[in-house]
Amino acid sequence: MPFPDEKFSSGVVVSDYDPTWPGEFERLSHRIADLLGPLALTVDHVGSTSVPGLPAKDCIDIQVRVAAVEHDRIVPLMAAQGYRCRPEPWNRTEVTAGVACPKLVFAPPPGARACNVHIRLHDGPNTRYALLFRDFLRADERARNGWGAFKQRVAQSLPDLMDYGQIKAPATEVLMSGAERWAEQTGWQLPSAHRR
Repeated sequence: MPFPDEKFSSGVVVSDYDPTWPGEFERLSHRIADLLGPLALTVDHVGSTSVPGLPAKDCIDIQVRVAAVEHDRIVPLMAAQGYRCRPEPWNRTEVTAGVACPKLVFAPPPGARACNVHIRLHDGPNTRYALLFRDFLRADERARNGWGAFKQRVAQSLPDLMDYGQIKAPATEVLMSGAERWAEQTGWQLPSAHRR
């Protein structure tokens, strides 16, 4: 859930793709990599803002792949620069492919550019899921256009973030079944983690 100062606390808006998003990710990713140092194996641009041409909420999703989700080490490093650990249970553990995956999610400092920083195991199923989502939608124009139109219609009908998420979650599973078929057909594999 957004903190009260975050822009989506008042409702969801899905905007047309903004070509400045990749550059904004780059700036944020360098800042996060510097904060976490050697704990950050790879910093990935994930989520809808990572897919050229895809409408999205104006919030950059950043995935940091780590060897271990070490709460006691990561939270103080992020907090020292104003990043706030999201407290909800689903921001601490997510179930992907039947596996409970540890994670941490951080909100930006108050007044900073809207983003979510997802800390995940470098080879976890949830890490793979985020990257497969991105790469499939980058590769498949029909799926990308359909997904973008669906999200815009849902946001117009249900601007409350919780309602929006409740409708989007099962539809994402349908989308990802197509992504899995695409991965099998193309031989797509999880990109390896590498230190920046």
